[in-house]
Amino acid sequence: MDQKLEFAARLQAAMRAAGLEPRPAVLLQLFNGHYWGRSVTFQAVSRWLRGESIPAQDKLITLAEVLKIEPEVLRFGKAVRDSVQERRQRWEEGVGYLERETFDAFLQLPAPQRKLIREVILTFAKVHRGGDAPQNTSMDERPLV
Repeated sequence: MDQKLEFAARLQAAMRAAGLEPRPAVLLQLFNGHYWGRSVTFQAVSRWLRGESIPAQDKLITLAEVLKIEPEVLRFGKAVRDSVQERRQRWEEGVGYLERETFDAFLQLPAPQRKLIREVILTFAKVHRGGDAPQNTSMDERPLV
């Protein structure tokens, strides 16, 4: 499905959940009453609800506030938010002090050295999983010193 149509479906569902009829006139009045910038037109709100356009970030935040929904859920859906939260939780639970110290040191290296370290880590990870080591496609075939 098209991102714009998916957004329109989430916007309409959020309006219904807020006890509002998903009509342009309703959203126009609600939005313009809370938006700090220049008022939007009836046509702009109609395009949001029909899935023809997605509002800019500042307008999206206002929509989310008035509809009592998280901006990222309104824009991308619950599945994307849940995926991001799951990944963040894995990092918070699985990464200890030593790993964070190593990441910090890695980030301080020059780009060529970071690239080399990355390839070494990926090689170890593939061998550990039982797969083949990645082919050395980006660096010269020379021994590590």
